[in-house]
Amino acid sequence: MLRSVFAKTLRDYGRGLLWWGSGIALLVVSILAFYPSFRDLTMINEYIQAAPEALLRAFIGDVGEMTSPRGYLTTELFFFVTPLLLLIFTIGFGSAAVAGEEERGTLDLLLAHPLPRWRLVLEKFAALLVMTLALVLVLWLALLIGAPMVDMEIGSDRLTAMGVSNFLLALAFGALALAVGCASGRRGLSAGASSAVAVATYLINAFAPSVEWLEPYRVLSPFYYYIGGDPLANGLNLGHAAVLLGLTVVLLTLTLFTFERRDVAV
Repeated sequence: MLRSVFAKTLRDYGRGLLWWGSGIALLVVSILAFYPSFRDLTMINEYIQAAPEALLRAFIGDVGEMTSPRGYLTTELFFFVTPLLLLIFTIGFGSAAVAGEEERGTLDLLLAHPLPRWRLVLEKFAALLVMTLALVLVLWLALLIGAPMVDMEIGSDRLTAMGVSNFLLALAFGALALAVGCASGRRGLSAGASSAVAVATYLINAFAPSVEWLEPYRVLSPFYYYIGGDPLANGLNLGHAAVLLGLTVVLLTLTLFTFERRDVAV
């Protein structure tokens, strides 16, 4: 008898989650390992200052001195790499959570039990939340343990702020994928649409500081609320965090509303 969709989902994804966590930890270790040799290359800062500003903002952000702990971690990890990895995971899971079950023909088995649709969605989302949190904790612990080993002076509060921002951004896009999947019943459409939104909003945030007509639209990008306040330098911006959290809540509410009223393919 099906007792918990949440527990079953975590069990089904447990091995994959272990590989994801191991990969993230290995990535962090490898990036930190290069920092001591990179830190002394002061000429890098000169090259950065001479490069086109628009290109820099698009691919590495506003980092100041690239050889500083903040500049190095922002450039090598937080501006592009960790959002990309976490969004691949959350969009992939969110797309498959319900739409994947429907396409495989297993959704009818779930709904044949005394399981309300709203509970199915909430338990799938809870599994997404827990797994995303687990990956971010691996990222945070790897940095917290590894940074002192390479004499990188970065406060634990700043790493925590960056971890929270990563978590909220990834969760928001996971909720978007879940919403599209529950509304359409199509896993491919959900993954494609969510990925397209991620790419478009990333580019808006990246190019808005250098493209005048894009600047007013920057506030529409979740990536602006992820890194626009520079959590690694200034700590967590509670207003930006609230926007990402609010976006997730709105998307989850829409998911519950649409899935309750849609005819599913069983």
